[in-house]
Amino acid sequence: MAQKNKLKYIILGLLGEHDLTGYDIAKAFTADIGEFWNANHSQIYPLLKRLETAGLITHQLQLSGEKLEKKVYSLTAAGQAQLSDWLHEPTTELTASKDEFVLKLYFVQNADDPMLQPMLTEQLRLHQAKLAHLQKQMTRKFSAVASKTDNYGHFLILQHAIEREQGYSDWLAQTLAQKTLRAAAARNHL
Repeated sequence: MAQKNKLKYIILGLLGEHDLTGYDIAKAFTADIGEFWNANHSQIYPLLKRLETAGLITHQLQLSGEKLEKKVYSLTAAGQAQLSDWLHEPTTELTASKDEFVLKLYFVQNADDPMLQPMLTEQLRLHQAKLAHLQKQMTRKFSAVASKTDNYGHFLILQHAIEREQGYSDWLAQTLAQKTLRAAAARNHL
């Protein structure tokens, strides 16, 4: 089955919420969308051009300051229709995550490998920091009960990300604790 350009649908979805500049779209990938999807400028700007050529989006030039013009993109009716079609399609496959740590971990052959402890410790620190960031985002964006229903999909994604990071952190902490217990038991048998 052919891969869909999901970035196309992300851009259409963002423009379905608000008219945005290319810069605003790129910023979304360092904020909310960056929690679950990555894209960079070299992907975004050429795709904006293709989407406009296809009639899915359009732009207006907006003057910023005295001379600087910026393109403000908006969704066309055709773009809205494609976004709606995509949103209504079932998602029938799971996508493998690309986790470099897990990939490296796959190749660790021995529980006593000296690189295992620093790898696990570093990942625990990173995932705990990510968890704290997500919890702060949840408090900032969805502290009121009413706001949880205003953008319910975003709320659910943030809730899922918090649970994912909590689970990942717990697994890393348990693995480190087991490794420490094994090391202590091995020292006692000497």
